[in-house]
Amino acid sequence: MKNNLKILVVTGGVISGIGKGVTSASIARLFKDNLKITPIKCDGYLNTDPGTINPVEHGEVFVLDDGGEVDMDFGHYERFLNLNAKSSWNITMGRIYKNIIDNERHGKYLGRTVQLIPHVTDEIKETIFKIAKEECSELLVIEIGGTVGDMENILFIEAMRQIRYELGSDNIAFIHLTYVPSPVGINEQKSKPTQQSVKTLNKAGIFPDLIIARSSQLLTKQIRQKIAMFCNVDATSIIDNIDVATIYEIPISFYKQGLHEILGLKLKINIKPKIEELDRLVGVIKGNLISPKRIINIAICGKYAELSDSYASIFESLTHVSANLDILIKTTIIDSTNFDEEVLKRVDGLVIPGGFGGRGYEGKILAIKYAREHNIPFLGICLGMQLAVIEFARNVCGILDADTEENIQGNFTGSSVIHLLPEQKELKNKGATMRLGGYPVVLEKDTMVFKLYGKDKIVERFRHRYEVNNDYLDLFKKNGLVVSGFSEDFKIVKIIEIPKNKFFVACQFHPELITRLENPSKLFLGLVKACL
Repeated sequence: MKNNLKILVVTGGVISGIGKGVTSASIARLFKDNLKITPIKCDGYLNTDPGTINPVEHGEVFVLDDGGEVDMDFGHYERFLNLNAKSSWNITMGRIYKNIIDNERHGKYLGRTVQLIPHVTDEIKETIFKIAKEECSELLVIEIGGTVGDMENILFIEAMRQIRYELGSDNIAFIHLTYVPSPVGINEQKSKPTQQSVKTLNKAGIFPDLIIARSSQLLTKQIRQKIAMFCNVDATSIIDNIDVATIYEIPISFYKQGLHEILGLKLKINIKPKIEELDRLVGVIKGNLISPKRIINIAICGKYAELSDSYASIFESLTHVSANLDILIKTTIIDSTNFDEEVLKRVDGLVIPGGFGGRGYEGKILAIKYAREHNIPFLGICLGMQLAVIEFARNVCGILDADTEENIQGNFTGSSVIHLLPEQKELKNKGATMRLGGYPVVLEKDTMVFKLYGKDKIVERFRHRYEVNNDYLDLFKKNGLVVSGFSEDFKIVKIIEIPKNKFFVACQFHPELITRLENPSKLFLGLVKACL
């Protein structure tokens, strides 16, 4: 396996949040038609996975079919490469340390002193090569999280240096994503941050084969030559990565700059990307940004309003729909902790996303009530479905104390229309213990969602602890709420809808996690069509 394996390693410098995930996915997109690709993300934090990290701190948690809770960059990998990733591909330092401690306790190291080098770096390498073997990978695209110089990613970078030594320089290429600022008032691009970042990487024994410059405008000839001189790369191996209208334009930009040819020459492989369909859809998106044929306004009401990355996949789902319907979708994030219904008077549709805890809880319920009463197309996701049920129970069925067990604590004895899943009741740990991953959903015929999907069974991704209390289903049905999707054993409510409304649908799963640019989510498609 090692003899045939090619590896691309993507590092980032200067500042965090400059788009390593999108850049890595864009590079991989150019290789996907010729090679079996496996994307890997290495994160330096000590969490085993990001499942318990606050979305405001780290962005949304992306859930895979196998139940893995992984970094949000895997959303980009799946959407750009049209594949279903695996949880093992997200390597965190917490997971590496846990494996080493378990190995030590089991006597694997035969009494030797366990050290950062070689034991941690060896564990990282073994994990990477194991993935390559299991997936029969021809190309690994490895993204190193964080910024070069961070203490957290030093051992990952050292492991990459050792892999280069073991595989040979013809089988691995290092790509460094950096930031070239143009300070306000100076009106001049500055290369010094890039130089310092590359020098930090050089000190770790890594010399980039390609530099991708993130900037607001194309690099000037002078700056390009300066970076080439002081970072020891050819000027033709410096790629522009400027601000674009849509992230799906980035692979096309890389293609036009010949990135695939530069890396193909380095790795001694012949690459012929197929980007015609991607180019067509990007053209539609850009065309509607310049001269929209129709504009739709969608509000997303949630409590993580301060960081839009908390709802990254929802934004991407709407982008996919806009490209396929040839319209422009504008989004507004409403902070549910400070809800004002005046905002909803200016939108065409409403999405209530998933979440946890009581903060912003009642604001979301008020938003759902307004959408239901004013016939605004509505899509509730995960917690959004549970709150839709609570709102319906309170304001239509007259159960004024209707609530969820998640909020019912102490001496309060509300009506639990939402309660804990049976298998959750004895669990104490929070990490990786929810109902996670892809599960089948049986759709009821003659319902709105059945018409949208066009079949009676689908598979969607879940991440929840609570479910609708089936004791109330007859009352809900009597008052006009229809359960249109169940689990295979018909014990767990998966989708609800109100047929008399234009579009009032809520689901326990996360449809935003499996959408693709070429094949948008059926529920988001239905929501937007109802707004037209």
